[in-house]
Amino acid sequence: MGIANTGIKRRPTHPGEMLREDYLPDFELSVSGLANAIGVSRQSINELLRERRSISPEMALRLARLFGNSPEFWLNAQRAVDLWNASKAIHKDVKRIRPLSAA
Repeated sequence: MGIANTGIKRRPTHPGEMLREDYLPDFELSVSGLANAIGVSRQSINELLRERRSISPEMALRLARLFGNSPEFWLNAQRAVDLWNASKAIHKDVKRIRPLSAA
């Protein structure tokens, strides 16, 4: 059962939006403050906040350490977005595939 069959009508929340809308304001962090706190460039953070960059495993580890949650939290959020985008992009191709049944 894939994401295309779940009935979810809207795109999952991108981790960059979560950072922009929830984490930065809640922790009173600026782009520079976040970048400095986790040891990455401001450009990396800006691209993530603008949803032009995905969460990497390395970034997930950094954010989890800073915010006290798990790397899996960040990677699962990114995975949901990636699957949603892929599902929309190749929906017709996937629909044409006939599932195999075990003999």
